[in-house]
Amino acid sequence: MKTLQELTRPNIWNLKPYSSARDEYKGFTASVFLDANENPYNSPNNRYPDPLQQELKAGIAGLRKVLPEQIFLGNGSDEAIDLAFRAFCEPGQDNVVAIDPTYGMYQVCADVNNVEYRKVLLDESFRFSAEKLLAATDDRTKLIFLCSPNNPTGNELPRDEVEKTLKGFDGLVILDEAYNDFSGTPTMLAHLGEYPNLVVLQTFSKAWASAGIRLGMAFASPDIIALFNKIKYPYNVNLLTQKEGLNRLENCRETERWIKILIEERKVLMKDVAKLHCVGKVFPSDANFFLARVTDAVGIYNYLVSLGIIVRNRHTVALCGDCLRITVGTRAENEQLIEALKKYKTGL
Repeated sequence: MKTLQELTRPNIWNLKPYSSARDEYKGFTASVFLDANENPYNSPNNRYPDPLQQELKAGIAGLRKVLPEQIFLGNGSDEAIDLAFRAFCEPGQDNVVAIDPTYGMYQVCADVNNVEYRKVLLDESFRFSAEKLLAATDDRTKLIFLCSPNNPTGNELPRDEVEKTLKGFDGLVILDEAYNDFSGTPTMLAHLGEYPNLVVLQTFSKAWASAGIRLGMAFASPDIIALFNKIKYPYNVNLLTQKEGLNRLENCRETERWIKILIEERKVLMKDVAKLHCVGKVFPSDANFFLARVTDAVGIYNYLVSLGIIVRNRHTVALCGDCLRITVGTRAENEQLIEALKKYKTGL
C-alpha cells in the first residue's frame, strides 16, 4: 500500500489536534478537578468522559483479541466512516469505490465531503469480483468500501475476493462487519497485522442489542487509529454510552444467547415467508435480516404500515426491485408479520 502519509490529506497530517483538559495529566491519580470549567455538582454526570475511552477499549481488546491501540470508538460506526473521508479524501479530487447495492451511508458521507463515489454492481447472486472492483480504481482512489454480510442483501462476501481486494489495492479497504456476529464466517480482525491497509468496522447496534447508545468500533493499525483520534471531537463518546458499553461486555454471554436465538428465528421466519403467496423468492442471509422479492413491494409495504408493522422497502435499490428487507424479530413479532402477509389482498 501507499505510505500512510501519502494517503492522508496534507492538512490532516500536519494538523495539531485539540488537547482537552483530561488529556494533559496522564500518569497521575486525581481527586480534585479544577481544570475543565465543570460544575462540581451532580456527580458523575458533571464530569467530561474519558476522551479515549480507555477502560471500555481494554474490555473490547480482551474480547476481540486486539490491542487497545488498534481500536477507535465513535458515535456509531457512521462516525468512523465519516472520519475516513475527512482524513484521507481530498474534496473535489479524490474518489472512493464501493459495491452496489450496499449500506447507504457510504455514499452520503462521500456526498457530504464532496468526494466522488464510484459504484460497482454486484452480480445477480449479490456477489462481487475483486477484479471488477479494482478496475474501477485509479491513482486518486483512497478508499474501498465492502460490507460483509452486506446490507441490504444479507449475504457474506467471499473471503477470497476480499483478500484479493486487500492485496491489489494501495489505499485503505474499509470492511464493515456490522452483522458478522450472525454469520458463520470468522471476523477479519485476526488479519489486521497481515493487511496494514485494512480497517474493520463493528458495532454495538446489532448483536449487542444497543442501537440506542450509538457505539461503533473501528479496528486498524495503531497509526490509522491515531489519525482518527487526531481529528475526532474531543469527547465523542459520552459517559452514559461508555458505562452501558462496559455493562454489555460484562454480560457478553447474554449477547451470545441472543445471537443463537436470532439465528434460529431467522431460519424459521425465512421458511415461513418463502411459503407465502405474495413472495416470489427469499434470498440467503448471513445477517439478522433477509431480502424477499414480493409481488408488489410498494403495495405490501404500505399494507403492513397500515397494520403498524414496519419492514424496509428496498424496491428502488439496485438489483432489489420489488424487494422488502425484513429484520428478524421475536417469535411473536415474526408470527404477527406472517399472519398479516397471509391475509394480504385476501379480504380476511
